[in-house]
Amino acid sequence: MADIALLTSIIEPESQALGFALVRVKMYGGQSDPTLQVMAERPDTRQLTIDDCAALSRRISDVFDQMEAEGRDPIDHAYRLEVSSPGIDRPLTRLQDFADWAGHEARIYLAEPIDNRKQLTGDLIGVEGDAVTIDVNKFKPMTVRFDQIADAKLLMTDRLIAATQPLSTEGADEFFYQDAPEDGATTEGQH
Repeated sequence: MADIALLTSIIEPESQALGFALVRVKMYGGQSDPTLQVMAERPDTRQLTIDDCAALSRRISDVFDQMEAEGRDPIDHAYRLEVSSPGIDRPLTRLQDFADWAGHEARIYLAEPIDNRKQLTGDLIGVEGDAVTIDVNKFKPMTVRFDQIADAKLLMTDRLIAATQPLSTEGADEFFYQDAPEDGATTEGQH
């Protein structure tokens, strides 16, 4: 299994060099289809264009290829590299994300149950210190420490759609093919 902390420490400077904020680094797909997913965004727009994704994908590939040539390959098996924008129903991975998206509906999965609940769904209220408050549907507002959150994401709602404008809709109905099929603001390649 890949060391996500190590991968993040390698990828984050490449993302920052392009002016992007790293949102998430994750391996998924198991042994049958291992995929390294890298999500990043421009801090001013919270999105990436397809060209941004391609530029970051090239930088990551170049660094990983160099490390492999030096005998320091951070992933010792074949995998697919997927670079994307976080999308509208984005994962919430940083404490600041919960503050930035206050007022929007989210689903939070807890590492351990609190008040017999392991999943909290409702409107994000905000952040205070290292704690996130969410108004849990049909229950009450709950505050949990950030380190108690295993996973979280925004939920697609009309309110979220209205608050999120695409950078451009040009080419939205077209498909682009390079080395691997691309859709939306995602680039993929085999490594």
